[in-house]
Amino acid sequence: MQNIYELLCGCAGRENVRQQEPMALHTTFRIGGPADLFVTPESGQAVSESIRICKETQTPYTVIGNGSNLLVCDAGYRGVIIQIGRNLNQISVNGEEIRAQAGAMLSVIAKTALAKSLTGFEFASGIPGTLGGAVVMNAGAYGGEMKDVLTEVTVLTQEGEIRTIPAEKLELGYRTSLAAKNGWIILEAVMKFQKGDAEAIRGRMEELKVQRVTKQPLDLPSAGSTFKRPEGYFAGKLIMDAGLRGFSVGGAQVSEKHCGFVVNKGGATAEDVRNLIRAVQKKVQEDTGVLLEPEVKFLGKFH
Repeated sequence: MQNIYELLCGCAGRENVRQQEPMALHTTFRIGGPADLFVTPESGQAVSESIRICKETQTPYTVIGNGSNLLVCDAGYRGVIIQIGRNLNQISVNGEEIRAQAGAMLSVIAKTALAKSLTGFEFASGIPGTLGGAVVMNAGAYGGEMKDVLTEVTVLTQEGEIRTIPAEKLELGYRTSLAAKNGWIILEAVMKFQKGDAEAIRGRMEELKVQRVTKQPLDLPSAGSTFKRPEGYFAGKLIMDAGLRGFSVGGAQVSEKHCGFVVNKGGATAEDVRNLIRAVQKKVQEDTGVLLEPEVKFLGKFH
Protein backbone atom coordinates (compact mmCIF):
# COMPACT_ATOMS: atom_id res chain seq x y z
CA MET A 1 0.00 0.00 0.00
CA GLN A 2 2.98 2.30 0.57
CA ASN A 3 3.87 2.09 -3.13
CA ILE A 4 0.30 3.02 -4.11
CA TYR A 5 0.40 5.88 -1.59
CA GLU A 6 3.47 7.32 -3.29
CA LEU A 7 1.94 6.93 -6.76
CA LEU A 8 -1.25 8.71 -5.66
CA CYS A 9 0.78 11.49 -4.04
CA GLY A 10 2.49 11.92 -7.39
CA CYS A 11 -0.73 12.50 -9.29
CA ALA A 12 -3.01 14.13 -6.67
CA GLY A 13 -0.47 15.90 -4.46
CA ARG A 14 0.81 14.65 -1.09
CA GLU A 15 -1.42 17.13 0.74
CA ASN A 16 -4.47 15.46 -0.86
CA VAL A 17 -3.71 11.85 0.14
CA ARG A 18 -4.30 10.57 3.67
CA GLN A 19 -3.61 7.18 5.21
CA GLN A 20 -5.99 5.34 7.59
CA GLU A 21 -8.61 8.08 7.30
CA PRO A 22 -11.71 7.46 9.52
CA MET A 23 -14.74 7.28 7.24
CA ALA A 24 -16.97 8.41 10.10
CA LEU A 25 -15.65 11.89 9.26
CA HIS A 26 -16.94 11.62 5.70
CA THR A 27 -20.45 10.16 6.01
CA THR A 28 -23.60 11.84 7.29
CA PHE A 29 -24.28 8.73 9.43
CA ARG A 30 -21.00 9.61 11.25
CA ILE A 31 -20.17 5.90 11.09
CA GLY A 32 -17.36 3.95 9.46
CA GLY A 33 -13.87 2.59 10.09
CA PRO A 34 -10.67 3.78 8.38
CA ALA A 35 -9.95 3.72 4.65
CA ASP A 36 -6.43 2.58 3.78
CA LEU A 37 -6.02 5.62 1.54
CA PHE A 38 -8.24 8.67 1.10
CA VAL A 39 -7.69 10.92 -1.93
CA THR A 40 -9.21 14.35 -2.64
CA PRO A 41 -8.18 15.19 -6.24
CA GLU A 42 -8.16 18.79 -7.45
CA SER A 43 -9.04 18.15 -11.11
CA GLY A 44 -10.88 15.74 -13.36
CA GLN A 45 -7.52 14.64 -14.73
CA ALA A 46 -6.31 13.82 -11.20
CA VAL A 47 -9.47 11.78 -10.63
CA SER A 48 -8.77 9.87 -13.86
CA GLU A 49 -5.10 9.33 -12.94
CA SER A 50 -5.97 8.13 -9.43
CA ILE A 51 -8.38 5.57 -10.85
CA ARG A 52 -5.83 4.45 -13.43
CA ILE A 53 -3.29 3.82 -10.65
CA CYS A 54 -5.85 1.77 -8.70
CA LYS A 55 -6.72 -0.30 -11.76
CA GLU A 56 -3.12 -0.90 -12.79
CA THR A 57 -2.15 -1.99 -9.26
CA GLN A 58 -5.40 -3.98 -8.87
CA THR A 59 -6.28 -1.97 -5.79
CA PRO A 60 -10.00 -1.72 -4.86
CA TYR A 61 -11.32 1.83 -5.07
CA THR A 62 -14.58 3.68 -4.54
CA VAL A 63 -15.57 7.22 -5.54
CA ILE A 64 -17.72 9.15 -3.07
CA GLY A 65 -19.17 12.63 -2.69
CA ASN A 66 -20.52 13.97 0.60
CA GLY A 67 -21.24 10.48 1.95
CA SER A 68 -24.89 11.40 2.45
CA ASN A 69 -26.29 8.02 1.37
CA LEU A 70 -23.38 5.83 2.45
CA LEU A 71 -22.84 3.29 5.23
CA VAL A 72 -19.21 2.21 5.64
CA CYS A 73 -18.55 -0.96 7.63
CA ASP A 74 -16.93 -0.80 11.06
CA ALA A 75 -13.69 -2.38 9.83
CA GLY A 76 -13.36 0.39 7.24
CA TYR A 77 -12.34 0.04 3.61
CA ARG A 78 -9.38 -1.95 2.34
CA GLY A 79 -8.42 0.14 -0.64
CA VAL A 80 -8.65 3.70 -1.92
CA ILE A 81 -11.50 6.15 -1.37
CA ILE A 82 -11.54 8.96 -3.94
CA GLN A 83 -13.64 11.85 -2.67
CA ILE A 84 -14.99 14.37 -5.15
CA GLY A 85 -15.77 17.18 -2.75
CA ARG A 86 -14.13 20.31 -1.45
CA ASN A 87 -11.35 20.30 -4.06
CA LEU A 88 -13.78 20.04 -6.99
CA ASN A 89 -16.61 22.39 -6.04
CA GLN A 90 -16.34 25.44 -8.32
CA ILE A 91 -19.58 27.12 -9.46
CA SER A 92 -20.00 29.68 -12.25
CA VAL A 93 -23.06 31.50 -13.60
CA ASN A 94 -23.65 32.51 -17.21
CA GLY A 95 -27.02 34.16 -17.70
CA GLU A 96 -29.63 31.57 -16.77
CA GLU A 97 -27.13 28.70 -16.74
CA ILE A 98 -25.09 27.44 -13.80
CA ARG A 99 -22.03 25.26 -14.39
CA ALA A 100 -20.73 23.43 -11.33
CA GLN A 101 -18.12 20.83 -10.54
CA ALA A 102 -19.33 17.54 -9.13
CA GLY A 103 -18.17 18.27 -5.58
CA ALA A 104 -20.32 21.40 -5.22
CA MET A 105 -22.97 21.01 -2.52
CA LEU A 106 -26.56 21.25 -3.75
CA SER A 107 -27.33 23.76 -0.99
CA VAL A 108 -24.54 26.07 -2.23
CA ILE A 109 -25.76 25.82 -5.84
CA ALA A 110 -29.27 26.70 -4.61
CA LYS A 111 -27.91 29.77 -2.78
CA THR A 112 -26.00 30.77 -5.92
CA ALA A 113 -29.21 30.49 -7.96
CA LEU A 114 -31.07 32.59 -5.38
CA ALA A 115 -28.37 35.29 -5.49
CA LYS A 116 -28.91 35.55 -9.26
CA SER A 117 -32.75 35.39 -8.98
CA LEU A 118 -32.82 32.04 -10.82
CA THR A 119 -35.71 29.72 -10.04
CA GLY A 120 -35.97 25.95 -10.47
CA PHE A 121 -33.54 24.62 -7.86
CA GLU A 122 -35.49 25.38 -4.70
CA PHE A 123 -36.35 21.66 -4.33
CA ALA A 124 -32.66 20.78 -3.86
CA SER A 125 -31.78 23.49 -1.35
CA GLY A 126 -32.00 21.13 1.61
CA ILE A 127 -30.58 17.93 0.10
CA PRO A 128 -27.29 17.27 1.96
CA GLY A 129 -25.35 15.94 -1.01
CA THR A 130 -23.05 16.93 -3.84
CA LEU A 131 -23.99 17.60 -7.45
CA GLY A 132 -22.19 14.47 -8.67
CA GLY A 133 -24.13 12.09 -6.46
CA ALA A 134 -27.36 13.94 -7.22
CA VAL A 135 -26.88 13.51 -10.98
CA VAL A 136 -26.05 9.79 -10.69
CA MET A 137 -29.16 9.19 -8.56
CA ASN A 138 -31.36 11.79 -10.28
CA ALA A 139 -31.99 13.12 -6.79
CA GLY A 140 -35.27 14.82 -6.11
CA ALA A 141 -37.54 16.26 -3.45
CA TYR A 142 -40.83 18.14 -3.17
CA GLY A 143 -41.82 17.50 -6.77
CA GLY A 144 -38.51 18.47 -8.39
CA GLU A 145 -35.74 16.28 -9.81
CA MET A 146 -32.29 16.86 -11.27
CA LYS A 147 -33.57 15.91 -14.72
CA ASP A 148 -35.78 19.02 -14.63
CA VAL A 149 -32.76 21.35 -14.72
CA LEU A 150 -29.82 19.44 -16.22
CA THR A 151 -28.73 20.29 -19.77
CA GLU A 152 -25.38 18.50 -20.02
CA VAL A 153 -23.01 16.47 -17.90
CA THR A 154 -19.26 15.79 -18.15
CA VAL A 155 -18.38 12.24 -17.09
CA LEU A 156 -15.36 10.02 -16.70
CA THR A 157 -16.11 6.63 -18.27
CA GLN A 158 -14.88 3.22 -17.07
CA GLU A 159 -12.37 3.35 -19.92
CA GLY A 160 -10.88 6.60 -18.60
CA GLU A 161 -12.41 8.80 -21.30
CA ILE A 162 -13.80 12.23 -20.36
CA ARG A 163 -17.05 12.82 -22.26
CA THR A 164 -19.73 15.52 -22.30
CA ILE A 165 -23.24 14.11 -22.68
CA PRO A 166 -26.56 15.92 -23.22
CA ALA A 167 -28.92 15.39 -20.30
CA GLU A 168 -31.61 13.87 -22.52
CA LYS A 169 -29.27 10.97 -23.26
CA LEU A 170 -28.62 10.20 -19.58
CA GLU A 171 -31.78 8.07 -19.15
CA LEU A 172 -32.64 9.88 -15.92
CA GLY A 173 -35.34 7.98 -14.01
CA TYR A 174 -36.43 7.45 -10.42
CA ARG A 175 -33.15 7.29 -8.47
CA THR A 176 -31.26 6.04 -11.51
CA SER A 177 -29.40 7.15 -14.63
CA LEU A 178 -27.16 5.88 -17.40
CA ALA A 179 -24.25 7.11 -15.28
CA ALA A 180 -25.30 4.78 -12.46
CA LYS A 181 -25.80 1.84 -14.84
CA ASN A 182 -22.46 2.35 -16.61
CA GLY A 183 -20.39 3.26 -13.55
CA TRP A 184 -19.55 6.71 -14.92
CA ILE A 185 -18.13 9.33 -12.58
CA ILE A 186 -19.63 12.80 -12.80
CA LEU A 187 -17.05 15.59 -13.09
CA GLU A 188 -19.30 18.59 -13.74
CA ALA A 189 -22.74 19.56 -14.97
CA VAL A 190 -24.59 22.46 -16.57
CA MET A 191 -28.07 23.39 -15.36
CA LYS A 192 -30.60 25.74 -16.94
CA PHE A 193 -32.98 27.85 -14.87
CA GLN A 194 -35.45 30.67 -15.37
CA LYS A 195 -35.38 34.23 -14.12
CA GLY A 196 -37.58 34.62 -11.09
CA ASP A 197 -38.32 36.88 -8.17
CA ALA A 198 -35.63 36.62 -5.47
CA GLU A 199 -38.10 37.07 -2.62
CA ALA A 200 -40.41 34.36 -4.01
CA ILE A 201 -37.45 32.00 -4.43
CA ARG A 202 -36.24 32.71 -0.89
CA GLY A 203 -39.78 32.22 0.41
CA ARG A 204 -40.10 28.83 -1.27
CA MET A 205 -36.72 27.73 0.11
CA GLU A 206 -37.77 28.80 3.61
CA GLU A 207 -41.10 27.01 3.22
CA LEU A 208 -39.35 23.75 2.27
CA LYS A 209 -36.88 24.19 5.12
CA VAL A 210 -39.75 24.44 7.61
CA GLN A 211 -41.29 21.27 6.15
CA ARG A 212 -37.99 19.39 6.48
CA VAL A 213 -37.33 20.57 10.04
CA THR A 214 -40.90 19.73 11.04
CA LYS A 215 -41.06 16.28 9.46
CA GLN A 216 -37.48 14.97 9.32
CA PRO A 217 -35.05 14.03 12.14
CA LEU A 218 -32.40 16.56 11.13
CA ASP A 219 -31.03 16.69 14.70
CA LEU A 220 -29.54 13.18 14.45
CA PRO A 221 -27.00 11.70 12.00
CA SER A 222 -28.65 9.72 9.20
CA ALA A 223 -28.38 9.04 5.49
CA GLY A 224 -31.70 10.65 4.65
CA SER A 225 -34.41 8.36 3.31
CA THR A 226 -33.18 4.85 4.09
CA PHE A 227 -35.35 3.04 1.54
CA LYS A 228 -36.44 3.72 -2.01
CA ARG A 229 -40.14 4.40 -2.48
CA PRO A 230 -41.85 1.12 -3.46
CA GLU A 231 -44.26 1.47 -6.36
CA GLY A 232 -47.69 2.31 -5.03
CA TYR A 233 -46.52 2.76 -1.43
CA PHE A 234 -44.56 5.02 0.91
CA ALA A 235 -41.73 3.29 2.74
CA GLY A 236 -42.20 5.36 5.91
CA LYS A 237 -45.89 4.44 6.17
CA LEU A 238 -45.22 0.74 5.63
CA ILE A 239 -42.62 0.83 8.42
CA MET A 240 -44.93 2.77 10.74
CA ASP A 241 -47.84 0.41 10.05
CA ALA A 242 -45.54 -2.51 10.90
CA GLY A 243 -45.22 -1.05 14.39
CA LEU A 244 -41.55 -0.19 13.99
CA ARG A 245 -41.55 3.51 14.93
CA GLY A 246 -38.68 3.93 17.41
CA PHE A 247 -37.48 0.33 16.92
CA SER A 248 -33.77 0.10 17.82
CA VAL A 249 -30.79 -2.15 17.29
CA GLY A 250 -27.88 -0.95 19.42
CA GLY A 251 -27.39 2.74 18.69
CA ALA A 252 -29.41 2.65 15.45
CA GLN A 253 -33.09 3.55 15.51
CA VAL A 254 -36.08 3.89 13.20
CA SER A 255 -36.75 7.59 13.66
CA GLU A 256 -39.70 8.41 15.89
CA LYS A 257 -40.21 11.57 13.84
CA HIS A 258 -40.19 9.96 10.36
CA CYS A 259 -40.19 6.18 10.00
CA GLY A 260 -38.50 6.39 6.59
CA PHE A 261 -35.27 7.45 8.32
CA VAL A 262 -32.82 5.29 10.25
CA VAL A 263 -30.84 7.47 12.64
CA ASN A 264 -27.67 7.16 14.68
CA LYS A 265 -29.03 8.02 18.11
CA GLY A 266 -25.52 7.83 19.59
CA GLY A 267 -22.70 5.33 19.27
CA ALA A 268 -24.35 3.30 16.51
CA THR A 269 -22.09 0.90 14.62
CA ALA A 270 -22.44 0.08 10.95
CA GLU A 271 -23.54 -3.43 11.98
CA ASP A 272 -26.29 -1.91 14.14
CA VAL A 273 -27.62 0.01 11.12
CA ARG A 274 -27.29 -2.97 8.77
CA ASN A 275 -29.07 -5.29 11.20
CA LEU A 276 -31.82 -2.75 11.79
CA ILE A 277 -32.38 -2.39 8.05
CA ARG A 278 -32.60 -6.18 7.68
CA ALA A 279 -35.09 -6.41 10.55
CA VAL A 280 -37.28 -3.68 9.02
CA GLN A 281 -37.18 -5.37 5.61
CA LYS A 282 -38.16 -8.72 7.13
CA LYS A 283 -41.09 -7.38 9.17
CA VAL A 284 -42.52 -5.21 6.38
CA GLN A 285 -42.26 -8.09 3.90
CA GLU A 286 -43.95 -10.47 6.33
CA ASP A 287 -46.79 -7.97 6.87
CA THR A 288 -47.32 -6.72 3.32
CA GLY A 289 -45.30 -8.80 0.85
CA VAL A 290 -43.34 -5.66 -0.10
CA LEU A 291 -39.54 -5.95 0.00
CA LEU A 292 -38.10 -2.54 0.78
CA GLU A 293 -34.99 -1.74 -1.25
CA PRO A 294 -32.35 0.31 0.57
CA GLU A 295 -31.47 3.68 -0.91
CA VAL A 296 -28.36 3.65 1.29
CA LYS A 297 -25.19 2.20 -0.32
CA PHE A 298 -23.12 -0.26 1.72
CA LEU A 299 -19.33 -0.11 1.54
CA GLY A 300 -17.01 -2.77 2.92
CA LYS A 301 -17.70 -6.17 4.47
CA PHE A 302 -20.76 -6.68 6.65
CA HIS A 303 -21.58 -9.82 8.61
